[in-house]
Amino acid sequence: MAKSFARLKGACYTTNIAMSVVANLSPVLFITFRNLYGISYSLLGLLVLINFVTQLTIDLIFSFFSHKFNIAKTVKFTPVLTAVGLLVYALAPVLFHSVYIGLVIGTVIFSMSGGLAEVLISPVIASIPSKNPEREMSKLHSIYAWGVVGVILVSTLFLLVFGQERWQFLAIAFAVIPICSVVLYAGVQVPVMQTPERVSGVMAFFKNKWLWVCVFAIFLGGASECAMAQWCSGYIEQALGIPKIWGDIFGVATFSMALGLGRSLYAKFGKNVGKVLFFGAVGATACYLISAFSSVAIVGLIACALTGFFTSMLWPGNLIVSAEKFPKGGVFLYAMMAAGGDLGASIAPQLLGVVTDSVIASECAVGIANSLSLTVEQLGMKAGMCVGALFPLVAIFLYAYIWRSMRKSTIESELSDTLAQDE
Repeated sequence: MAKSFARLKGACYTTNIAMSVVANLSPVLFITFRNLYGISYSLLGLLVLINFVTQLTIDLIFSFFSHKFNIAKTVKFTPVLTAVGLLVYALAPVLFHSVYIGLVIGTVIFSMSGGLAEVLISPVIASIPSKNPEREMSKLHSIYAWGVVGVILVSTLFLLVFGQERWQFLAIAFAVIPICSVVLYAGVQVPVMQTPERVSGVMAFFKNKWLWVCVFAIFLGGASECAMAQWCSGYIEQALGIPKIWGDIFGVATFSMALGLGRSLYAKFGKNVGKVLFFGAVGATACYLISAFSSVAIVGLIACALTGFFTSMLWPGNLIVSAEKFPKGGVFLYAMMAAGGDLGASIAPQLLGVVTDSVIASECAVGIANSLSLTVEQLGMKAGMCVGALFPLVAIFLYAYIWRSMRKSTIESELSDTLAQDE
């Protein structure tokens, strides 16, 4: 049995690594697609939006109709979908007259698998017997972060060595990862996970205020993490004046390394998740503001990296809180949390982009930028960072409420145990 659980964990881990490919492959290849096929930046950005919207759609479907699915079969089908999506994506120039249409279709397919993985992989890990489920959850999410580092570094080196025109082989190579998941899932039994018996069972959860507290909490966590994850490369490029390829390495990769480090540390030593959430939000707010107001480029770089560390537990930490508040929430709960997190991950980076573009287009921005010895682009990006700081800032107050509630529950539980022993 222990061997079977170990294999199941391995399948979940490789599935999460495949999700890091799904989430980051398109942004890494933006310049390649621009140079080879003349695809506009707006259409390239649309690929990322399609990814998030598709995942959010899957999250919402499972929020209401998880009881209609065979969960075990769906878990095992997820990496198959990932591999198919990556292969369609890679073969877009061969299979389709319009390369962009092929990229969209491939993106939709592997984004569906991304949505399924968000909803299903966490409850699978939670259902495996463990001495410390919180740390197992953090370990699962740390593997995703380290996967992002690997995707960035491998992709960057591949394109440097073999050239942009061979990007298809990179996508095909990444398809090996979900294929490994398929092999690992074969022959193992996925534990039975709870789902509401009907839609009316779902509605009962909606009446509990703590469901909405948890969903809003992960919305803020996803927004705080992904706003910087999406924008740190551009920030480093503008602040240091280095090519985008190195901006990806020093921006996205260092951010993801810090993200993985924070989750790995919690997986090994972590406890008191409410306290971790609170101080994570405090640290993230400070990092956003330092990025916005610092005039020293290296300080901004360090702030970007440290944002990854401080936001590292804002997503998995809120999953831990929700599982504690709703021990029988099952797949429905993880679907709702995934929807909240994805919504934050979609809205925050887009909002930063809108603010940045608005400042750049403003006539008065030129004078302000000159007075601060900045370019208009730098001023716009710093304004965007100020707006990004609002998400962890609001989270500070919500996480303080969660921390206080969890401390109160712990004290009441300890008091109850003491009274029971006295009797």
